[in-house]
Amino acid sequence: MEKEREPQERAKRLPEGASQHRTAGPYSPVLEITASKLVVISGQVAVDPEGTLVGTDIKTQTRYTLENCRRQLASAHCTLEDVFKVNIFMVNLDEWDAMNEVYTELVPAPRPVRTAVQTKLLPGVLVEIEMWAAKK
Repeated sequence: MEKEREPQERAKRLPEGASQHRTAGPYSPVLEITASKLVVISGQVAVDPEGTLVGTDIKTQTRYTLENCRRQLASAHCTLEDVFKVNIFMVNLDEWDAMNEVYTELVPAPRPVRTAVQTKLLPGVLVEIEMWAAKK
């Protein structure tokens, strides 16, 4: 596990007074971003390096998809801690709670602002995630 950076070393912060309704998911309602570079990764899914789909349930696919996101970010010298915007595409929003359980475990606070939508994805894919990160 990587050492967490001090708040003044981060490119994102939750503004004072930011709030959201108590039924909101694990995301920030607003973030302030200070960056010299932006890193954007394309939508990632639960596919291994050989192109094989990993998992048939939302938790397994979310975990592997976030790991793929982490690897892509690392190639640009970023971590999940640097992410300020996430778009999540799900085949079935009824699996929202299960996806959020894994997301909450792996994505550090302050969590990125986030949008989630239900849509059709490639065969067998239950979740796709794209991210935007800021480098100071």
